[in-house]
Parts: sequence; C-alpha cells; structure tokens
Amino acid sequence: MNTPIRGRFAPSPSGRMHLGNLFAALLAWLDVRSLGGEMVLRMEDLDPDRCKPAYLPQLAEDLRWLGLDWDEGWQPGDTVYTQSHRTAVYQAAFDRLAEAGLVYPCFCTRRELLAASAPHAADGARVYDGRCRRLSPAERAARLATGRKPAWRVAVPAETVSFVDGNYGPQAQRLDTDCGDFILRRSDGVYAYQLAVAADDGAMGITRVVRGWDLLSSTPRQIWLLEQLGYPAPAYCHVPLLLAPDGRRLAKRDRDLDVGCLRANSTPEKVTGLLAYLAGLQPRPAPVRPRELVRDFSWAQVGARDRVVDERAWAAL
Repeated sequence: MNTPIRGRFAPSPSGRMHLGNLFAALLAWLDVRSLGGEMVLRMEDLDPDRCKPAYLPQLAEDLRWLGLDWDEGWQPGDTVYTQSHRTAVYQAAFDRLAEAGLVYPCFCTRRELLAASAPHAADGARVYDGRCRRLSPAERAARLATGRKPAWRVAVPAETVSFVDGNYGPQAQRLDTDCGDFILRRSDGVYAYQLAVAADDGAMGITRVVRGWDLLSSTPRQIWLLEQLGYPAPAYCHVPLLLAPDGRRLAKRDRDLDVGCLRANSTPEKVTGLLAYLAGLQPRPAPVRPRELVRDFSWAQVGARDRVVDERAWAAL
C-alpha cells in the first residue's frame, strides 16, 4: 500500500506574512501538487509572547488570496491544527522520550549557558556542554527542591544523522558535537519548536516538508526525534531565502513587502509571477496563477542560491 503524499503549510502567526513567506509557501504548494499530493495547513503558534490569535485568519486568507489551497487544516475555532491547542500531543511525546531515559532537567541560567556552551553548532548557535546531564540524582533532587522550574533537555547520542535534501543534496550532522542536548520544554512550560514540529509532522502523516534553508540545520534533530517517537521521516526540500538589496533577509519585523502592502498595490497573478521568476520557474516576472506552474515544476529549476529582491522585482509589482 502506497503512503499518501502529504505536505504542509506551517506559518507562524507572529505578524503579517511577507514576500519571503509567500515564496516558501508557493514552492511547498507546487511541490505537493506536482506530485498529486494533499496539503495541510497547520498554525505554529507555540510562543505566546510572539504569536497572536488575531493573525490566524489573516494568514489563511492571504494564502487563499495568492491562489494556494489546502485539503485539510486550520479553520476558525480549530483546535486540531493549532499548536497552542496541542499540548497533550507534545506531553505524550515528551513522556515517551522520558520513559526511554532521554530527558533531563536543566537548571542553567543564561549566564551559565554561555559559559557551558561551545560556539560551533551547525546553525551558528552554541552547543550546550551537558553539565546538567552529569548531575547525580541527589543533585537534581536538591535543585528541584528549591522550587526553581528547570528547562528540560533531550540527551542526544554520539550519532550522525544523514539525509538527502531535495534541493540542497546530501546533508549530515553529528548530534552531540554539531547540535548538543537541545531543549524540549522551556522553564515556563512551553514546548520547544523541535519537539512540537516532529510530533506534529509524525502524527499528521506529513511526507514532504518544504521550508527555508535557515531551518536546514534543524532537520537532523527532527529526523532523530521522529525515529525515537516511532514515525518515519518526511522527505525534505529547503528553499533559498529572499534578500533585500542590502543583503539582509526579508523579515516580518521590518515589514518587507508584507502581504497587506502587496494586496493593496498589486494582484495575486503579478505576485505569483514575481515569485515564479525569483524561483527560476519563469524567465521573467510575467503574471501567472499558481495552478499554471504545477505541470512543469522542478526543483532543478529552483537551485540553492538566495535571491535578491531588486529594482526589477519591485517593478514587476
């Protein structure tokens, strides 16, 4: 029996989407539709400090405006495809890892973390040296007795996780030296991105993950978590980032070409045409609908280099 092809949109409702978000969303949609698969919309609103419920319907409407649809997922009032309502799923995954002896409390302060970390993670972050992992049961009990709430980390093995990215080719990461013991649950009780994404992709039967290459280094730890939780890993395709002319990455906080501005000043066909041009799917930014791009879509056209949204791109809108 063949496994259904299932991709996902997984926007974070921390603000209005911008052109770079639409770029990744279009490529995720084209990837799945070109394979005859299904699309799922999941809202990744784990962080209560950054994510606001008011943004959820706007994100869905902006995707529809561009011409991107999905077969199942978020809708107003939803509690199934919204991460802030999936705490029980993450707790179950956390408990499974804990039962396997892979979870431990971390009591380090921010200052202690800097002192206890080495600056050579694959994504530029610091690699935790595991000092709280080495605490004795008595030492852990004593620290827990103070009432201070710890973060909880997963103890990764000295193991290399390898995979072939659909756009960036062969990848490998040694978990203990390139990643280190990473956080599963913050001290305030919020489950961390890595655990939530792995648990959700596994539980929702996701087989295709398309997202920006800035998350490429997260993939090995998510593959490892999926394995520990008893799920097969999806196929991954990471996409180039869109950059401003000064070389900085487009970001929500800078309101770079956000969808509100795009909708007020352009059309979905023009925006899709620009995105297709930036992705290498068209020789020029001619207006087009997403469905017109499905038949000839290929990752070989996309390539790995980041794209600059320059004056020619602006003119197309």
